[in-house]
Amino acid sequence: MAASQAGVFWLEFDPDSGHNLLRKMGNESPQWASPPTFGIRSQVNGYGGGALCAGHDTVYAVEASQQQIHRIDPVTGATNAVTQDTGASFGGLVWDSLHHRTLAVRERSGCQQLVAVRDYNEIVPLHDSEDFYSAPALSASGERMAWVCWSLPDMPWVRSVLWTADVNEDGMLVRARCWPTSQEGSVQQPVFDGETLYVLSDHEGWWQTWCVSWPDEQAKWTCLASTAADHASAPWQLGERHFCPLGQGGWAWARYVNGVGELWLKRSAGSSPARVAPDFNDFRHMTASDGQLYCIARSATRLDSVLAVDLATKRVRLLAGGEAPFADTPIVAPAPFKMPPSNGGQEEMGGFWYPPVGGSSENNPPPLILIAHGGPTSTAWPVFNPQVQFWCHHGFAVADVNYRGSAGFGRRFRMALAGNWGQSDVEDMERAADHLVATGRADASRLFVQGRSSGGYTALMAMIRSTRFRAGASLFGVSDPARLREVTHRFESGYLDWLLGAPSDYPERWHKRTPVQQAHRIRRPMIFFQGGQDRVVVPEQTREMVRVLEQNAQPVELWWFEDEGHGFRQRKNQVALLENLLTFYCRNSQKWNDGG
Repeated sequence: MAASQAGVFWLEFDPDSGHNLLRKMGNESPQWASPPTFGIRSQVNGYGGGALCAGHDTVYAVEASQQQIHRIDPVTGATNAVTQDTGASFGGLVWDSLHHRTLAVRERSGCQQLVAVRDYNEIVPLHDSEDFYSAPALSASGERMAWVCWSLPDMPWVRSVLWTADVNEDGMLVRARCWPTSQEGSVQQPVFDGETLYVLSDHEGWWQTWCVSWPDEQAKWTCLASTAADHASAPWQLGERHFCPLGQGGWAWARYVNGVGELWLKRSAGSSPARVAPDFNDFRHMTASDGQLYCIARSATRLDSVLAVDLATKRVRLLAGGEAPFADTPIVAPAPFKMPPSNGGQEEMGGFWYPPVGGSSENNPPPLILIAHGGPTSTAWPVFNPQVQFWCHHGFAVADVNYRGSAGFGRRFRMALAGNWGQSDVEDMERAADHLVATGRADASRLFVQGRSSGGYTALMAMIRSTRFRAGASLFGVSDPARLREVTHRFESGYLDWLLGAPSDYPERWHKRTPVQQAHRIRRPMIFFQGGQDRVVVPEQTREMVRVLEQNAQPVELWWFEDEGHGFRQRKNQVALLENLLTFYCRNSQKWNDGG
């Protein structure tokens, strides 16, 4: 989301074209500001983000197919290429009004740079000594800049460092230097309020807001958030914004409590904070303009929304989205569940339980699908998910589990997955299953486990380790971490060593936690879904896993979609996935009930 004198802009997925298109808030309703043939998406770091920014009277965006920056006229929708840098990808766009240029992260030939881009393919490197860069931030004068860097093998939510520099008259950076935190931590989302710099850092346990200054060339870090809660999610993408200065000492920020997001406003330095928009529970991409706070918001009962919050009255307006998903179909709301720490030292953890439509009784608890989210350092949010609703309307309960390693629950909880992937996450899936059975919310004889990507790995390891689950589903899931390590993109090239330890140091651990090496231990039915164009989980991983299960005479199904990548985007394939998975779950529920 971006705001300027040209208007308020955001990206919206158009299912007809299959593109993210640019939308603009007009006088009465949103309008398309880019043609359906123009897709917008940055692929820096493999996942992208920060694909647009708004200048004085135009918008700059990263075109999806070539990854070049284009200028879009917000009135006519006309587009023109700004860069023609073959082989490069751009992301994290920020408008520099003082020098009339776009700041960006450029990724090329396995390296990243902070660059400045003017029209006619004029690209000026600004900083290039670090492995990775996040989107830069400029002070109000345009004379100071801040950004975040991290180095391999770290991920940005493990360890990252704040950088600052002065910007001279020629637009070049001078006196660039880094400002380490007092303890190891993850820093993200630097922003200036005037000339004062603020940043989110978790070096004291939670992603909280810090004011950073450097009198006498010594960094001074002052925490502004006393609440022990994360105020951001894991920085998988460039350009995230979970907090926003409002001027006069005022702020807007998100706070995550037990996995539920809250939006808070403090209008000025002397005012009291107030929670707004309580019907929504996740807030991203905040920006303020002309007395309004704009953000992308999600809820459990409606589609994603673009909100405007009047800073004076705190009145919330829905600008776009927010539709009721189904005309005459009730939405199943999530119910949070939580388990206290165990005697064995396991952390408190929980998730969200969705009951089946039609309910259940103490004597007839429902079958339960436990979902392991991807990432694995991501989060299960209590927001509308049509696939969860699909299961609930077909008689299944669903549990979306935030196992150890999930973001949004503090640094200690997130770091607990280091070296423990395939163990701690699986233990927590088992704990969730046992808890929901014990509380009458699931039938112990009809438990299923499924996951996408890294969640598919957790599901496979759960089927290897436990006999609790009647059957399992891997949706383009990881079955051979060593093979993934060989081919993964640069952004995640050190991630698997963090999750499992270096293979040279822990060869036995890698063997025990490689599903394709342990497939003989799976004694219950499995189903796999795989895209033939997947560049993250190499398709041959899934073929090999299925081949081993077939050799061991284990019941297994493989549904192959040659035209899909990592995550199914085509509607017909999404429908086919759900229909075949439903048939699989129903058949196995019935076999169990019949004593099969």
